[in-house]
Amino acid sequence: MANFDLIIRGGTIVDGTGQARFTGDVAVKDGLIAQVGTITGDAAEEIDAHGKIVAPGFVDIHTHYDGQATWDQEMAPSSWHGVTTVVMGNCGVGFAPAKPDRHEWLISLMEGVEDIPGTALAEGLTWDWETFPEYLDALEKLPRTVDVGTHVPHGAVRAYVLGDREEPGAVPTADDIAAMSDIVEEGVRAGALGFSTSRTVLHKSVDGELVPGTTATPEELVAIGHAMGRAQGAGGHAVFEMASDLNREWNEFEWMGKLSREAGVPVTFAALQSIAKEIPLDEQIDKMRAENDNGANIVAQIALRGNGIIMAWQGTVNPFAFRPSWMAIKDLPWDEQKAKLLDPAFKAQLLAEPNDYTEAPADMLGVVAVITQGWALQYEMDDDFDYEPEASASVNARGNAAGLDPQEYAYDMLCADDATGFIYLPILNYADGNLDFLKPLQEADDTVNSLSDGGAHCGTICDAASPTFMLQHWVRDRKRGDRITLENAIKRQCLDTARLYGLEDRGVLAPGYLADINVIDMEALELGKPWLAFDLPAGGKRLLQKAKGYVCTIKNGAVTFRDGKWTGEAPGGLIRGPQRVEMAEAAE
Repeated sequence: MANFDLIIRGGTIVDGTGQARFTGDVAVKDGLIAQVGTITGDAAEEIDAHGKIVAPGFVDIHTHYDGQATWDQEMAPSSWHGVTTVVMGNCGVGFAPAKPDRHEWLISLMEGVEDIPGTALAEGLTWDWETFPEYLDALEKLPRTVDVGTHVPHGAVRAYVLGDREEPGAVPTADDIAAMSDIVEEGVRAGALGFSTSRTVLHKSVDGELVPGTTATPEELVAIGHAMGRAQGAGGHAVFEMASDLNREWNEFEWMGKLSREAGVPVTFAALQSIAKEIPLDEQIDKMRAENDNGANIVAQIALRGNGIIMAWQGTVNPFAFRPSWMAIKDLPWDEQKAKLLDPAFKAQLLAEPNDYTEAPADMLGVVAVITQGWALQYEMDDDFDYEPEASASVNARGNAAGLDPQEYAYDMLCADDATGFIYLPILNYADGNLDFLKPLQEADDTVNSLSDGGAHCGTICDAASPTFMLQHWVRDRKRGDRITLENAIKRQCLDTARLYGLEDRGVLAPGYLADINVIDMEALELGKPWLAFDLPAGGKRLLQKAKGYVCTIKNGAVTFRDGKWTGEAPGGLIRGPQRVEMAEAAE
């Protein structure tokens, strides 16, 4: 009888702690790592990892699989990029608690905020829950390729308590706040990893209304924080997560610090260069550190590249969305749309038209202008596309070089490859035209790599590939500035993200930890070209992106992916609360 279930032989081990890499073997037994080093025993299966990197599975703490996790076992696209654990329910949106008459409202909220097709959610969600603990029970029924943990979302909690009174600017009573706090405490005690809210005008329902929580008072938020602290004291683990415009008058860092100090919980927020934020990124970090110096525990979530929009004719957004000719065909079947778009007469007609912003939201005109006229900020996604593009790669520069009006060049780009071309528009995190500002943040202990939005923004972005981008761009290929070490990159996507959420049983390759492992061919690692798939329930669309170079991904000791293909194994489950290392005796 074999000593182990699996041995990975001769790989270059990057163990997740940040320590220097070394060559060795990793043995797995009963879903846990049993030994690391030179292993003389045998196993039921062996994987030759000579010349390959052996690292922990990635822990992605900012996703929106709240609906998809109830019906999908594969959990793509995150699972295609070495991710073995996801935390969802971010930004205050989710599907529990949910009274029966609020199902459609919650779907419209998720569709508006996260660009997940409402038709897909309506068909895919079973709604065999009402309370948050019942939602966790429903999640527990389906095995997956990854583990899932979740927050209690502010939007659903507010809608559950306020009912028809929930609208932008609604002020809850003291009894309402107490009821919301009780729901959050119950959720954390049942196994939620935290609570989330959104306070940005960029987040709206499909009806254009600000999401619940945008105008919540510090008193409401701190009261909820105290409820989280009570549940955490009972053995739970509670992280307060927030997306915010950080308006100066709101004094966000002041109440975040107060909440963290008084409730004893970590607070984490999306730290971005953004036209929607009054406070520049460096000032955001300074204010966070001032609160932390005063006893708070606030952690900034940073993205590793420009965040924004991938524009396409079949996507959610394109630069010509406000031209009358486009608006006249936008609801036609794709074959009819495509015939029009490829017709030279239609093209000439559309390009001659001014934009009609009558239907554009008044508070979004700045963003709309960048989408429809910002040719110097838009980039051609060609076959060798670099996600840190230079100005010479912009639509403006390439159009001028080709002797074309930039708008015509953009139109032709979208019509490439049978009208499936893409344009990249980094609205966030690219104000400098480079990513240099992110380098020191990736060396900091009070930031974590995050904001992939896996499962969300289905028609506009595909940042679920962030772990692959981190390795390919920041570790191996970056040309325009300093790179980061492989050891640091792995630590930030494994140990650091796991620890923030109390997941102490993963993110490290050492005996007793979960056998969540990636075997990666760093030389072959390569992001594929994005494409639009229509594979969600009811034919819903989503942008997908695969990668080469993942030799295999292992979850709980089972090989879930080989060379990018799902093996059919689904050993992942639901995470309830903090997780501790099971320091089992090493198998002999």
